[in-house]
Amino acid sequence: MQRIYMALAPAVLAIAVLNTAAPATAAETINLYSNRQPYLIEPLTRAYTKETGVNVNIVFANKGILEKIQAAGANTPADAVLTVDIGRLYSLQQASVLDSVKSDVLTANIPEHLRDPGGEWFGLTQRARIALVSRERVKADELLTYEDLADPKFKGRLCMRSGKHEYNIALIASMLAHHGKEKTKAWLEGVKANQSRKPQGNDRAQAKAVFEGQCDVAIANTYYMGKMQTNDEKPEQKKWAEAVRVVFLNQGKSDRGTHMNISGVGILKGAKHRAATIKFVEWLSGQEAQKIYAEDNFEYPANPSVAPSALVSSWGSFKGDTLAMEEIAKQRENATKLVDEINFDEGPSS
Repeated sequence: MQRIYMALAPAVLAIAVLNTAAPATAAETINLYSNRQPYLIEPLTRAYTKETGVNVNIVFANKGILEKIQAAGANTPADAVLTVDIGRLYSLQQASVLDSVKSDVLTANIPEHLRDPGGEWFGLTQRARIALVSRERVKADELLTYEDLADPKFKGRLCMRSGKHEYNIALIASMLAHHGKEKTKAWLEGVKANQSRKPQGNDRAQAKAVFEGQCDVAIANTYYMGKMQTNDEKPEQKKWAEAVRVVFLNQGKSDRGTHMNISGVGILKGAKHRAATIKFVEWLSGQEAQKIYAEDNFEYPANPSVAPSALVSSWGSFKGDTLAMEEIAKQRENATKLVDEINFDEGPSS
């Protein structure tokens, strides 16, 4: 009995928090699930409450959000989910827990390729999946495309985190969407062969590996570069960032552009405060919220009328891939199978 209690406790606690966190009336309260770190979301919710008087209650859960929603069914207290990566949004959609929303504001603010055609989810921010290359050991123009990562000239010079991580799965899924399975498999085998070590660590750890000379090229999201450059609590991370330069890939005139990851939101079916939640999501897509995302989180706004922060802009302008996120999502299962098929995470053969 004790084991069953321990397994159910997080879901029960989440529902209790949402139901009791604020005594405000239904018209004054929105309830959200989110797997984004509190410090990334709270500046937004504070600003919205200050501007509108509407309270935004958030339950942070790194895992199990879909399971919580499904377990609660029609009794779920949550109105929406804020999450990272198209894969998580797509999983919610495939589980039929998201509601279709029609909003002229969201249609105007969020480009078509960053939102679901049926209005079940909307991208709010973007992160470019870039190469972080050694300032000393990688020549200018030596690496230009994702396809180049499989070139034998980079043998023993490449570092990546697990191929099964959602960021890399999304990148591989985009390659499948652009090139098909045969070419993508050959590319991924080349990338595996060029690894200097077994895939490991997070995105920041890849920059550290370049700094330490374990590899010359690492793959990471731009967001982490901003976090490292401004990390006063861990100054060693600033040294990691200083050791690399940002390379936006596939920037040729006729090329597709750099792969982009997103964070986004979906409103749940049966949301108790649906109208108020839609207004909040519309606000998240607008000028004020998008600027907060850009300045505080070092992310690229989904709204094209809002500029990136000065720090992010300092890395240079670039062309992002406008492949519909929906198409990437559809290839995620195939991407995962491909990673397993070639045993990518075992690293290069000795």
